[in-house]
Amino acid sequence: MILHRYFANRFLVIFLSVTAIFTLFIGLIAYVEQLRQVGARADATQVAILTLLNLPAELYQIFPLIAILASLWFFLSLARSSELVISRAAGRSIFQTLIAPVAAMLFVGSVIVGLGNPIVASTKKQYVELRETYFDGRGANFSIGSEGLWLRQGDDLGQTVIRAARSNLDGTVLFDVTLISYGETGGPNMQIKADTARLETGRWVLRNVTVWPISSGENPQNLAQNVRQFEVPSNLTLEQIRDRIGNPSSISIWDLPAYISQLESAGFSAHRHSVWLHMEIARPLFLVGMLLIGASFTMRHVRFGGTGQALIVSVIFGFGLYYVRNFAQILGETGQIPILFAAYAPPLATILLAMGIILHMEDG
Repeated sequence: MILHRYFANRFLVIFLSVTAIFTLFIGLIAYVEQLRQVGARADATQVAILTLLNLPAELYQIFPLIAILASLWFFLSLARSSELVISRAAGRSIFQTLIAPVAAMLFVGSVIVGLGNPIVASTKKQYVELRETYFDGRGANFSIGSEGLWLRQGDDLGQTVIRAARSNLDGTVLFDVTLISYGETGGPNMQIKADTARLETGRWVLRNVTVWPISSGENPQNLAQNVRQFEVPSNLTLEQIRDRIGNPSSISIWDLPAYISQLESAGFSAHRHSVWLHMEIARPLFLVGMLLIGASFTMRHVRFGGTGQALIVSVIFGFGLYYVRNFAQILGETGQIPILFAAYAPPLATILLAMGIILHMEDG
C-alpha cells in the first residue's frame, strides 16, 4: 500500500509538472498569435485576457499528449533509479506496478472531465463573445428554446432578428425562417419569411421568400412581394454559427444532457452533441490508454539500450491513436458508425493494444 501511494504521488507530481510546462509554452505562443490577429483592435491587457480565456480550451485538447509524456517521464525515472527492478525483485508483477499510476490517471481524467470541462466551456463562451466584440464592435446573440432558434445580428445600420424552426447539423442552413429588420431609429422596417436561409460570406441567401415592408406607413400586406431568392447582409461568419450552435464543446458536460433534450424538442439535430457527450465520458479511459502506451515501451531497465527509439515509437503510437480517436469522432458525428462505438472503441482498443505490448515484452 505504501508503494502504491508512493508511485501514485510521484506520477501526479510528474503529470502536474508536464502540464505546467505546456501551459507556459502554449500561453506564450497563444499570446503572440492573439496579438497578431487582434492587432490595434485591443491593447495588451485585453489581448492577455483573450489569451487566458482561450488557454483552458487549448490545453484541454492536448491532455492525451501530456498523459503519454508524463507516462514516459515517470517510467523512465523508475527505470533509471532501478526502482522497477527492486519492485520486481520484491515479488510484484508488472501489472501490480501499474495499479497506482493507472488509478492516479483515472482520478486525474475524472477531474479533467468533471471540473475542467465546465471551466473550458465557460471560458470558451466568454472568449468567443469578447473576440466578436473586438473584431465586429458588437456581438451576436444566440438562443435555442422550444420555439426554435433565435439570433440577432447588428451593424451601424440597424439590427436583424432571425427566428428559425430548425437547422442543419452545424446551424449554417436554417428552415422555416422569419426575419425582422430594425432601422437606425430602432423601429421595424421589414419582415421576411422564407423556406430556407443559408449563411454565406457576408450575407444570408433566402429561398422562396415573402417580403413585407413595414416602415412605409401603408398596409404591409398590400405591399408584400414574393420572390424566389432574396439576400440579407450579415456580419456573422460560419465559424460564429458553428461555435454557438454546432459546437458542443462550449456547453458544460453537466448541462449537455438537458441541452440535447432541448435541441431535440426544438427540432434541431443533437447528434453531434450526443457524440461529444460520450467522447467526454470516455476521455479518462483514453488517458489511461495513453499512459499504458508510454509504459509499454519504457518499463524495462535502461541498460538494455534503445531508450531513444522507444520514446520516439511510443510518441508516434500516441499521436496515431489520438488521430484514430478524432477520426472515429468524425465518423460518429456524420452517422457512419454508432455513437457508442465511436466514443468507446478507441480508448478500449488503446488499452488492449498497450496491454498486449506489455504482455509481449514481459514474456519476451
